[in-house]
Order: sequence, then C-alpha cells, then structure tokens
Amino acid sequence: MFERIRLKNFKAWRDTGDVDLKPVTLLLGTNSSGKSSLIQSILMLKQTERSPDRTVHLNLGGDEQNDLFNFGEFDDVLKKGEQGDRQFSIRLDFKAENENDAFFECKYQQDSSRATVIADWTLGTESKVFQSIRRDKGAYSIVLDRNISNPVCKGRQYSPERSVSLSAEAISELKSEGSLVEDLSLQLRTALRDISYLGPLRRKPERDYVWNKTLPGAIETDGHRAIDVLLANSQLKSDDQNRIVDGVSKWLSRMGVADKLEVKQVGRSSRFEVAITKNGVESNIRDVGIGVSQVLPVLVVSLFAKKGATIILEEPEIHLHPLAQSLLAEVFVEESQNRNIQFLVETHSEHLFRRMQTLIARRSYGNDKVAMYFVDNSQGSAALNKLKINEFGKVSNWPKNFFGDALGETREQTKLAIQHSKELREMDKNVSN
Repeated sequence: MFERIRLKNFKAWRDTGDVDLKPVTLLLGTNSSGKSSLIQSILMLKQTERSPDRTVHLNLGGDEQNDLFNFGEFDDVLKKGEQGDRQFSIRLDFKAENENDAFFECKYQQDSSRATVIADWTLGTESKVFQSIRRDKGAYSIVLDRNISNPVCKGRQYSPERSVSLSAEAISELKSEGSLVEDLSLQLRTALRDISYLGPLRRKPERDYVWNKTLPGAIETDGHRAIDVLLANSQLKSDDQNRIVDGVSKWLSRMGVADKLEVKQVGRSSRFEVAITKNGVESNIRDVGIGVSQVLPVLVVSLFAKKGATIILEEPEIHLHPLAQSLLAEVFVEESQNRNIQFLVETHSEHLFRRMQTLIARRSYGNDKVAMYFVDNSQGSAALNKLKINEFGKVSNWPKNFFGDALGETREQTKLAIQHSKELREMDKNVSN
C-alpha cells in the first residue's frame, strides 16, 4: 500500500509537498487543475516497471498497445516555465513487508542526446538508504547511507533499471547489503504491478461474448475484460465461484440501477450474455441504460483486484444518478475493509463526497482512513488543499465555491421569486385600475 507521494516540477506541480495516501483517498477540484498529474505520475512508474527493456530509465509512452499513457517528451512532463536545474522528481512512500516504512525517490533530467535519464535514484528505509547518482558520461556512483564522499562503486554498468531497481552488477558490489535493496525493489515492483487503473472513458458492452475459459490477468483501462472476469467467475469451479458476480449484482441493486445481474449461456453455443433484470423485466446489458455499463467495470475491478492492491479510478461516477454515485463511497469503504484494498479516486461527484462524510459520521469508517484533497490551479501552479474532516464528517476548511455556490444560487432564486411576485401584483393592480 502506498502511504505518501510527492512531486516536484512535474507537469502542473512545482511541489506538492507530502501528500498522504489513505486506504480511501479522494481527489476533487477544478478541471485541468493537476488532479490527474498525481495519478499519472504513479502510472508512469507502473508502465516503466513493466517495460520489456530493463535498461530504460523512464517510459514516457508511445506504445498504444502496451502503455497506459503517452506523456510525450521530457519537456511535456517538466513544469512549464521551469528553467532552473531542469529536473523533475517523484517520491513514493510505501508499506514494505513486516510493516516497515520504505520510500523510493527518483529525479530525472535530460542527457546530451535529450533522452530522459535518472539523475538521482534513492530507495530505502529509516535505517538503511541506497542511492545511485549520475556522474560524468553516464557513469553512476552507488552510495550507501548517503555517504557520497565514499561511494561503493562507480561505472556505467551501475545505472538503475526501469526506475525501480539497481542493476545486478550494483547489487553484487553491495555484497551483504545487496539482498535488502533487492528485496525492497521487488516489493516496490509488486506494488506497482498490482495497481489496477480504470480511466474515465469505458467501452460499451457487446450483446454477447465468447469466453476462452481462462481468467483474465487484468482489466484494461477502458474496462475491457471486465465481462471476461464475470464469465470466468461464474463458470470456473472454485471456492471463489460467483463471488464477483453476486457482489456486482448486490451493488447494482443497492444503487437502484438493476435488481439483478446474471451471466447466461446463449442457447447451446460457446457464447455468453450478461442479463440485467429491472422491475421484473430481463434485458441484455446492451439494451439497458448506459449507467449500468459504465459502472460495471468499476464494481468488477473493485471486487477483482488482489488483496492489498491499489485501485486508481478516474470519474467512477460518470453517467450515474445521484443515489448510485453516493453508493460508490460504500463500495470503496467495504472493499477497503474486507480485502485491504486501497482506492485513489479522482472525482467531481458531490454525492460521493457527501456519502463519505456520512459514513465517517456513522462510525462506519474512521476519518483517519480517509484523505480528501481539493486541487486548484488559479495562480499558474497547482495547489493542494487537504480537507480537515472531524469524526462527525464535518469539514472545517471548505474552499470557496467547493461544489459551486449553492447558497448563492438559493439567494438569487429567492430574490427573483420576490421580484416576480412584485411584478405580478403590479400587473393585477394595473388591471384593476
């Protein structure tokens, strides 16, 4: 589980400061404010970690088939107007095995050929820190416990790999210490691999599906393979059989968008369909409202992700009515409690936010397990405002016009109603005369 993130000179951010990441973290704010950059920085590391080229320092994307994002070039990531050392950095604090706190930090720059390379790589715990620092002509010094004046070794072969680990040559030079850095790297890589990400644009469902009789390894960013997960969960014999199907059906019912979801074989063929029942009428998922098909991948990924994994969601509430939006907060809380899932959610939904306040007030979820942030970019640089929420769900530091000016709208409506009433009385008076 990730505990903190910090970005410097990354896209909209000059410096985020330490951003605490809780079991449920909500990012709210204006459009193009920098919310997505927080999410994308983690996903950039994820796509770098799974790069087929172990010598790559940072995968900025470009492979539409395998990459999560195409970030463009170095200057597209570096904060606009940054002319100083021309470096940007990402730091992640994470919970390692045996509940030890560990951290990773990497600074990036361009080399003489304008390729993005690591300038300074750090991985460690409170008691032990490993560092790889770029020197002249692409050589790297391996440093233990920040003792820069006495590096363990130096050379081009000690360049970090895929941003998250040292080379085998460097680990060998560290001798007895090498096993620790190797273990920490593996834990960081596993945490990044286990991230499930669902973007705001999800594909429409098909009328029926051919199932290849296997369980998908992951759900894609547009929700593709979510139906395959349902097929596998309903058809494969296991202790887990129908858990996901029944869970999705339960949440759809509580949201009021369907009474039941079922997976059915089409005749005696090898094809299957997803049937939705609402008010006693059964329909193919293709023939029901778009809200069902858009929330379905959100529910499936929440139930399918590995225990202890992190799920990153953008606008999970899209195309849902207010009650269904609010119930998403309960999905996140329940799965976080039951399976130790971490949710990092970018949302515009006031209803989701309000229900989270209610869950805190009900004592269904502790306010120490939730972090909510409002992101603004009115001064040319993204600014982060952590909302202070007490045990009763009350926020003490509301940003101005956080969810629009509801009081101002009511005030203007009242004023116009009074004005309209006066005009009607004047009209009646003139008619009488």
